[in-house]
Amino acid sequence: MRPDDWHPDPTPGLDTASDTGPGTGSGSGLSSGPGSGLSSGSDTGSGSGLRLELTEDVDAFLSRAGAFLRSRPGRHVLQLTWAERVRTRGPRSFGPERPVFGTLEEDGEVRGTLYRLPPRALGLSPLTPEQADALAARLAGLRHDLSRVSADHDTATAFAEAWQRHTGASAALRETRLCLYALDDLADLTPPLPSPPGRARVLGEDDLDEAIRWCAAFARAVGETGTVDAESWPTTRYADKRYTLWETPDGTPVSVAGRNPLIGGQVQVDVVHTPAHLRGRGYAAAVTAEVTRAALAAGARDVVLFADLANPTSNALYRRLGYRPLTTWAVYDFS
Repeated sequence: MRPDDWHPDPTPGLDTASDTGPGTGSGSGLSSGPGSGLSSGSDTGSGSGLRLELTEDVDAFLSRAGAFLRSRPGRHVLQLTWAERVRTRGPRSFGPERPVFGTLEEDGEVRGTLYRLPPRALGLSPLTPEQADALAARLAGLRHDLSRVSADHDTATAFAEAWQRHTGASAALRETRLCLYALDDLADLTPPLPSPPGRARVLGEDDLDEAIRWCAAFARAVGETGTVDAESWPTTRYADKRYTLWETPDGTPVSVAGRNPLIGGQVQVDVVHTPAHLRGRGYAAAVTAEVTRAALAAGARDVVLFADLANPTSNALYRRLGYRPLTTWAVYDFS
């Protein structure tokens, strides 16, 4: 399970490295304004003084909220990633409904953000309980239909409880919970010693078939639905990443790590996979360390990744590499 599995892509994931490493559509009820797509804005109610602005124009959203999101890029990783995906792929790439983005504003300042992509899933930036309640009240008043909410654990819990109060919906916390990690200083990176035999190799355009094979194997290992092949590749979340393999001295690939493009000054490591029979030999640690090093050397201010809290091996691995925990992540399903 990745964070992206809680959103459409079929955006935070379960890694299968184990040595390991390591999505919301609008349904009915969303309103947006004319022209640029920005709504005229309205007080969220509850005496909060917060205004909710909704837009289908991702450029308008980034113009309004970009500085706020970049001020804490780690905690806003999915907000930044989904905005960039919609901007580069187009609003119709994730389903028949157009994605919607929003800001919570007070005294002219952005205090929080949201996004909705199919299937009616809501992604939130960190919010206080009061902000979460005000947002839930406003969305309920606009008759929004939500299937789930994904955010840091405290925000997701506060919103789910508020959504229950304001709509009468039931909320169920998913068992899978993730930890968001970050590393922002090359000096803190601690590659495995001794390093496993072999070297890292970055896949290029001529290695597309190799990338597809590894991503398909990863998808099967984590129980991901959907097909990853040459035909579906351009529409998958895997297509916008760069991949690095760890190869043994004879050139046999044994582990892979992917990374998203540089967004908001940060890079997310996403898709870390070692086949089950090759785990426990340090391959995932080596390839993750190399991808992290390359991202920081190329100008990233920090590198982030998610790990399943139920997998102590992957969490221990990332901590040994120098990653520090930022927050835990949760998703609630509504019915």
